[in-house]
Amino acid sequence: MVQSGGMDVAAGALHDPALALAPDEKHRGSVVDHATELPPVYEGKPTDTAVYSLDGELPTEEELHTLRRVADPIPWKAFTIAFVELVERFSYYGTTVVYTNFIQHTLPPGSSTGASGAEGQSGALGYGQRASTGIGTFNQFWVYFIPLLGAYVADTYLGRFKTISYSLAIAIVGHIILTCSAIPSFLTSTSSGAMGVFILGMIIMGVGTGGFKPNISPLVAEQIPQTMMRVATDKHGKRVIHDPAVTQSRVYHYFYLFINIGALVGQIGMVYSEKYVGFWLAYFLPTILLCLCPLVIYVCRNRYQKTPPQGSVLGKSFKIFFKAQKGRWHVNPVTTYKRLHDGTFWENVKPSKFPAATRPAWMTFDDAWVEEVQRGFHACSVFLWYPLYWITYNQLNNNLTSQAAVMQLNGLPNDVLSNLDPFALIILIPICDLVIYPFLRQRGINFTPIKKITMGFYTGAAAMIWAAVIQAYIYKYSECGTNASGYHADGETLCVPVSINVWAQTGAYVLIAISEILASITSLEYAFSKAPRNMRSLVMAFNLFMTAISAAIGEAFVSLSADPLLVWNYGVMAVLAFIGGTCFWFQYRDLDREEDHLNMLPTGRLGKVSPTDTLAEQGAIDRTSEEPVVGRETKI
Repeated sequence: MVQSGGMDVAAGALHDPALALAPDEKHRGSVVDHATELPPVYEGKPTDTAVYSLDGELPTEEELHTLRRVADPIPWKAFTIAFVELVERFSYYGTTVVYTNFIQHTLPPGSSTGASGAEGQSGALGYGQRASTGIGTFNQFWVYFIPLLGAYVADTYLGRFKTISYSLAIAIVGHIILTCSAIPSFLTSTSSGAMGVFILGMIIMGVGTGGFKPNISPLVAEQIPQTMMRVATDKHGKRVIHDPAVTQSRVYHYFYLFINIGALVGQIGMVYSEKYVGFWLAYFLPTILLCLCPLVIYVCRNRYQKTPPQGSVLGKSFKIFFKAQKGRWHVNPVTTYKRLHDGTFWENVKPSKFPAATRPAWMTFDDAWVEEVQRGFHACSVFLWYPLYWITYNQLNNNLTSQAAVMQLNGLPNDVLSNLDPFALIILIPICDLVIYPFLRQRGINFTPIKKITMGFYTGAAAMIWAAVIQAYIYKYSECGTNASGYHADGETLCVPVSINVWAQTGAYVLIAISEILASITSLEYAFSKAPRNMRSLVMAFNLFMTAISAAIGEAFVSLSADPLLVWNYGVMAVLAFIGGTCFWFQYRDLDREEDHLNMLPTGRLGKVSPTDTLAEQGAIDRTSEEPVVGRETKI
């Protein structure tokens, strides 16, 4: 139980009550499956220094509120994983950025590669805007749906490292097929079936991407050797808390920085490759670079900290969830709400609450694992609000690009302006990590994930307000009024762009970049830190799936994405993000107060039923074995 006034943050019984009960046919397992252990700290001392490798003391409740928090150094092997992510994002965004032109427009006159040169329009298949939009929308949904499958395979069967390795191989095959669809002799043949080959390559590449994305993010944070808070003295002689959550935040900030470097270079580079050489080069270069990823993974394979799969944890998690709801539903909604929120929802499904004779056979885990599952479900509920944030971010890819087209470009392509977002991120992420966050910690301000996410919603809303004001001025100064992107009354003469310089959009892009730092990066941290250790990929995949949900929500507002309703479009997005952020804060402000205690929960144990185990095996625990026990944090 957590105590205050100088008592230790984490304390509890010497043994898990569920494991102290007499063994029976419904709760039998091996020593490894059901071995008991102390919490991370007991009576003021760390309970297993061989596992946690604590260089200092565990913080007291008072120290949690008074001492400054610092991060541990980031191991170099985490940067090798971030490099793999950089190259994969270069390959993905570098390839997908040319999809629209490849599908929509026909081959330029005299071109066999799709290249148009400086003045023309690149193209290849000529299926039109509807086909390109439909296929692009399908691809966006596909690459954010498949992670659910990739995460399940990793957590249940293969583990993260193997799933990443196999997924990279699948993605490379997809890239090769895409490259084949853009071979000049293939494009110029009237019976080539280039579209079919392209769709096949896109689907296969999506499978590889879906297996890669939800597993690479947890893997990079798992390389942090320290997993528990500890108090130590810094070089200035001051006592500080080395907080793994702060270290994880740093890791994910630079991980996101690498993502944006890869995306930025890939998008700009492949757009010019398409325009001046051809689509085959725009697909071939990402393929070659992606082949570096398996080499890096192979060379570093023995240095990575890996979490092995532990069977069907998803099934057990949902069994717990549904069993907890038994007897709580009523025809009266008020009664149902009170029963679901009476504070015993998860407590009553802990194994220690069931007599041996009535305990379900699938309950081969301890009470601590139930608490981890509870924390994981809370994390997923946090992510359910994210579609209201992502609809503001999605304006980058469509409406803000269209807005730029009716402004003074001065020779700048209108679709290049969206790269202001990754440019801003590359600049702002180090500033946040090296200046802003340390300044807040020195002042004793604990900028927790829930606070960051809330501010991310508000900053996204501010970006939409900025865009709405710009759009209002466009309508004000356009010679066509609220039909600024259309034609004059004669129906033939295009409206002249307004006199507003396109760089006026900078504020919207910078605000969106700040909102990404606060909301998007924090979602990666939260998915990792709050998920059960053997479900991290699944929780990360659920987080990614919210992007697909936001795309579906965005379809409902398509009618606002044209003149004369664009001011309303940005205004509605701003209101939704603001309301979403406000509701989010009021729902999770109590969870925010428990942030430290949630991060200090001990790792639970999930065993497997083994009917052949003897009673002696269940009672005898060998603490001298050098092999790590399942479910425990192991020292690197």
